[in-house]
Amino acid sequence: MRRSFREFGVPAALLVVSVVTTTADGARFMQNFLDGMAPVVRDSDLWPWPWLLEHPEAWMLGWAFSASLLGILLTHEFGHYFACQAHDIKATLPMVLPAPTLSGTAGAVIRIKSRIPSRNALMDVGIYGPLAGFVASVIAIAVGFSLSTVPAANAPDALVRFGGEPLTIRILHWLMTQWDPSVPAFDNIAPHPILVAGWIGLFITSLNLIPGGQLDGGHVLYAISPKVHRWLTNILPFVLFLAGAVFWVGWILWGIFLMIPAMRHPRVPLETELSRGRKLLGLVGLILLVLSFTPIPFDNNSLMHFLHVDPFSTTPR
Repeated sequence: MRRSFREFGVPAALLVVSVVTTTADGARFMQNFLDGMAPVVRDSDLWPWPWLLEHPEAWMLGWAFSASLLGILLTHEFGHYFACQAHDIKATLPMVLPAPTLSGTAGAVIRIKSRIPSRNALMDVGIYGPLAGFVASVIAIAVGFSLSTVPAANAPDALVRFGGEPLTIRILHWLMTQWDPSVPAFDNIAPHPILVAGWIGLFITSLNLIPGGQLDGGHVLYAISPKVHRWLTNILPFVLFLAGAVFWVGWILWGIFLMIPAMRHPRVPLETELSRGRKLLGLVGLILLVLSFTPIPFDNNSLMHFLHVDPFSTTPR
């Protein structure tokens, strides 16, 4: 009974709580979208619970965002899970982590409970999660673009603004405008919550593909070259600290995350060479990182911005 609860009850309970938290945030996003505004325009949008208590009927507005985001996260993690199953690697079912964040979740994970038997297996486990999540995110972004509108004439400025546009956003937007020229530009848009979910999914894909530690990108790199993986894992925290100072403060947290001893990659048998097909999958992983990554996911969120320091000046602003 206890084992069954750990295997099925814990993932199910976490998913139920995540449905509640993501639906709450999605309801606020949808209401702002219907009003022709950005997803977050006031401080109260970051914590929608008081508003929902006053307007309980608004809960139904959050399903589009919740279903899209949770669908992307679960698609990503089931990519890992089925790869584990194919190689007889014991792993837990996907667990979505509810959290008081902008999206209502801290992502999703599976826990691998047995040794990964080969480099080929490691490549499969590492790449199929972000590959599946990327495809799901692209679908959500395309649907979201088709449903989005331009902001209302009197719309207030966004409190949280998207930063740089990943290549995937640019390519999809160009393709969408060939079909429908009225699709608004990404820098002048009242985004439908499904587009917000797709953007978050793409962002999560890029984070997971960072080539270090036990991240998905770390698994892919380790399968190709454990030596390069070890070297890059040691260098990446300092690169991320610098990126946090200049681009987005969250990179500092990811740099600290990579320094945690538990993030050290476990040993994987290296006797078997990586197959040609798996080497191509490694190239796919690099392409996905290039397509999904942006150094500035959110505008005006660098450490220097918060400290009111101009990076091109030696004096405070």
